[in-house]
Amino acid sequence: MSPVSGLVVVDKPAGITSHDVVARVRRLAGTRKVGHAGTLDPMATGVLVVGVNRATRLLGHLLLTEKSYDATVRLGVSTTTDDAEGEVIASTPASFHQPGLVAAEFEELVGEILQVPTAVSAIKVDGKRAYQRVRDGEQVELKARPVTIHSLEVREQRVVGEFLDVDISVRCSSGTYIRAIARDVGAALGVGGHLTALCRTAVGPFGLDLASSLDQLADEFALVPIDDAARASFPAYELDEIQTAMVRVGKKLPIDLPSDGPVAVFSPAGEFLALYERGGDLARPVAVFV
Repeated sequence: MSPVSGLVVVDKPAGITSHDVVARVRRLAGTRKVGHAGTLDPMATGVLVVGVNRATRLLGHLLLTEKSYDATVRLGVSTTTDDAEGEVIASTPASFHQPGLVAAEFEELVGEILQVPTAVSAIKVDGKRAYQRVRDGEQVELKARPVTIHSLEVREQRVVGEFLDVDISVRCSSGTYIRAIARDVGAALGVGGHLTALCRTAVGPFGLDLASSLDQLADEFALVPIDDAARASFPAYELDEIQTAMVRVGKKLPIDLPSDGPVAVFSPAGEFLALYERGGDLARPVAVFV
């Protein structure tokens, strides 16, 4: 019998790395073949999608381009990392700002924008992670890149001494840095800003309602089977027996897919077989999982 494959949706706690979560899931699943999609910083909590066995190959193809976060931004304090883990480099009173002005500045970021990633990101610069260059004392300047912020809601504002804490909810494309939002709004208001709390509430179709804590997983290992994970993440196409046999040997298919792709194709028994995409007159395989 082949080992069970699927996705584990983890509610990551603060204070550990995404790699720590993978190591824990490896022990719980009893397999080395475990990976994750979309790293969360140690201070961040929330949804971390982990793949087990064959589903590790699915991670790179998942339509996890949209993510949702709840965050708290402190206006009036800038740090080296744009979050609470960095050293304070500037402090300016910010409690005088009117709530409407603050909300309007956040709303300016909604839409397709060019965002400069935070210097302590995992982006590689000449083969070396940007955050490692910063730790080694180097000056890192990253180029702005296009991201999309689908929605940004200011939920609450609180005066904390001389500073202003702002709770926000963000729905955005993959590659968006919430720390950079805090930095940029603080800069626009002339007081600086950084992130003090971050919770990822959803990655693609997988939200906190589906997530389990590591302690819960130790009691009951909740895994979304690869068949269900593929149906949740991609458009689906049902095949007949002849088409199923063709997929098993990686052949192109004379079928009309419902979208450009990737599209998950399934056997008559409901088994997830592969991801296909349009390719002229025939649909071609992107990745075969059987």
